[in-house]
Amino acid sequence: MRLGLAQLNPTVGDLAGNRRKILDAYAALVRQGAELVVFPELVVCGYPPRDLLFKRRFVPDVAESLAEIARSVGAVPALIGTVEANTTGRGRPFFNSAAFCYRGKIAAFARKCLLPTYDVFDEDRYFEPAAQPTVIDHAGPRIGVTICEDIWTHPMLSTRRLYGGRAPIEQLADQRCHVVVNLSASPWHATKENVRQTLVADAARALHCPVAYVNAVGGNDELIFDGRSFACDAQGRMIAGLSAFTEEQRVVDVRQGTTNAPFEAPDLNPTFVQPELKDIFDALVLGLRDYARKSGFKHALVALSGGIDSAVVGVIAAAAFGPENVIGVSLPSAISSQHSRDDARLLARNLGVRFETIAIADAVGACEQSLAPLFAGRPRDVAEENIQARVRGLLMMALSNKFGAILLSTGNKSEMAVGYCTLYGDMCGGLAVISDVFKTQVYALARWINREREIIPVSSIEKPPSAELRPGQTDQDSLPPYDVLDAILKGYVEEGLSRRDLTAQGFAEAVVNDVVRRVDLNEYKRKQAAPGLKITPLAFGVGRRIPIVQKYVS
Repeated sequence: MRLGLAQLNPTVGDLAGNRRKILDAYAALVRQGAELVVFPELVVCGYPPRDLLFKRRFVPDVAESLAEIARSVGAVPALIGTVEANTTGRGRPFFNSAAFCYRGKIAAFARKCLLPTYDVFDEDRYFEPAAQPTVIDHAGPRIGVTICEDIWTHPMLSTRRLYGGRAPIEQLADQRCHVVVNLSASPWHATKENVRQTLVADAARALHCPVAYVNAVGGNDELIFDGRSFACDAQGRMIAGLSAFTEEQRVVDVRQGTTNAPFEAPDLNPTFVQPELKDIFDALVLGLRDYARKSGFKHALVALSGGIDSAVVGVIAAAAFGPENVIGVSLPSAISSQHSRDDARLLARNLGVRFETIAIADAVGACEQSLAPLFAGRPRDVAEENIQARVRGLLMMALSNKFGAILLSTGNKSEMAVGYCTLYGDMCGGLAVISDVFKTQVYALARWINREREIIPVSSIEKPPSAELRPGQTDQDSLPPYDVLDAILKGYVEEGLSRRDLTAQGFAEAVVNDVVRRVDLNEYKRKQAAPGLKITPLAFGVGRRIPIVQKYVS
């Protein structure tokens, strides 16, 4: 069978726009000779729709849009991810389904069996699970239909224990399918693509038939979808792989490798396999571009401090918006170093972005003068330091309001974890671009960005990192070295290790205690932060739901 894989970038709730994408891709793949066209999970409405599903007109409008799509489907059938109303009178109100459209009609629905409830997923809030996967008989071939999580029951996955009974793949093994497809909207994080390939290849071997995996691509809120749709033959060998982080439609002949003919090398898009740092960069650019484009922003603002974090965000912004649509702003205070001012200006010149300078010494002085009567008799401390950050936040938000440009906050995951950031100051913004990127990864990204020529000034990479809120300040005055800090944070935040576990790994007990205390104390800051792009298995935000007011110490 010649499968048309339609790797699309839908927008949540844009029913008309998504419909146009679906119909355009269907027509193109039919022209290329597809015998069945397969789309991603919930492509009609976009993924994840979340509580839009509870709006009274939303699901009926989705159904109406699907019916219009079906009317344009001809002799070549299509499997299209959609929401289906649950009319049984039992269970949750909707199904996460795939509509089998053929000759102008919706001929059948295939429903998702396994509904994830971990990390960023909460599908059982909305959907009722199916008891078993659907097999569709069409013109001879038997087509097994699975939807995303239905194949995520491999023994190597800890989440498999969430589901009882026989796994959908085990159930399909009894059905003697000629081909199995998986409609996915699988959010990306670094190295996840290797897991997917193992799941699909092992499923193909278990089912003794080709398996095609069709994933969404694009950014929706904090989630980034990388695409990388692919197909394996009955022996689990890769046949073809589509692009990463861009839309693509391709016809794949899944009969290859199932006969006595010699197996051909897989037809892989050059980006299907690429270095991890390029993956991270491409993901952040796509996530930022789609967050802005789908929200209606065409211009971006970045406060350029001369440091490495704002430099990396500036590079990502220039790639996402185009340099002509980015404004870099230097906001020096009375204690800002000359080299930081110079580095900010040089970065803007290297990127070709507009560069402006707003000195904040007078504004900071005015604030301190207003507060002087109340602060009288108390020593200068972090309160005065943070006035600088908050003045910068005020000015950057004023620019954002005036010019309709999205302000990008520049804090990294290490800083966000321990609260080394100023609420209503450098945390101001519409999107936290690198809030899921550890500081050590920021350094690695900066060096990767400079792999061919100097874009980020070398001094921004090599000088000791500093918030420059007091003379001679460096980050390591308050924090352990970033390689130590990030290792502790990865264990505590992402792996759920306790202080005792971390100390047993060789980290100094006093350092572990201090870092963990900071993480726990600063939950209230993270709850007020701008949404951030997710690139790790566990990001701050919707995937980590720690109470602000709590007393548990691990």
